[in-house]
Amino acid sequence: MKYSCSLLCVKKHKLALSCNGVRDKTAFVSVNEFTDLNLLSDYRFLEDVGRTADAAARHCIVHSPATKRLLYCLRNKARGCNIELKTLPVGFTKRRENSTTFNSMENKFYWHLKLIFTHCHAEYTLKGVPDDKTLADILKPYIDPVESDPVICQRLKIYTASPQSDVRILMKIENRNRNSVR
Repeated sequence: MKYSCSLLCVKKHKLALSCNGVRDKTAFVSVNEFTDLNLLSDYRFLEDVGRTADAAARHCIVHSPATKRLLYCLRNKARGCNIELKTLPVGFTKRRENSTTFNSMENKFYWHLKLIFTHCHAEYTLKGVPDDKTLADILKPYIDPVESDPVICQRLKIYTASPQSDVRILMKIENRNRNSVR
């Protein structure tokens, strides 16, 4: 905390230290500097987190019969296709962003995919990718030297310049024990 004598001093302080004036509640405080005020601040922070989680759990969408029915139907269709579908609790950002659906007329899943190109630090999100589309077709607009967008091609140059046989596709495995044998 910095003391100041006027608004002009406050503005200079914020500019000089790139400070926005709001204390970082999660900043590290060493044991030597830890005071009763820090303890009280931490306690209030935890209370706020608890209130926010409680409010998310009470949200009307969580208890909506239509939402529960849709999720139940999606899980059953996945189970019928030998897919173990897991969902995050309501309130999680990834749950909100996920647009995976099942079209019962076509008997087909439309997946929400995130492509991560690690060597270029690039991420692309695809929505509504049909389950019968191959990985080669999904990646073609990104790493194919002829069919990809020039801007994307430039960003993913390391992949487009490499022969297709050298490109490795890795899929993240969720909920696996750290020491389990693959």
